Amino acid sequence: MRRCAGCMQSRPKRELIRIVSLGEGHISLDLTGKANGRGVYLCPDASCFEKAKKKNALSRSLGMKLDPEDLERVFTELTQYEKERT
Repeated sequence: MRRCAGCMQSRPKRELIRIVSLGEGHISLDLTGKANGRGVYLCPDASCFEKAKKKNALSRSLGMKLDPEDLERVFTELTQYEKERT
């Protein structure tokens, strides 16, 4: 079980999307859940990403200041992933 950084609900790891730190303020979606590095979990839902972004939860969970361009890029990737799933 993992907790979504946006809605704070616990769910099985396979139901969540992992965002992994690549270092130096850069982040990426980890759809496999196996990438090296510190990660934070979100529901595969754009609203959870918005909540996490508003609360600055990604930055706090990863322990680093995040690049705003990377946040937007990951949001775009998450939105695209969400559309592909439906």
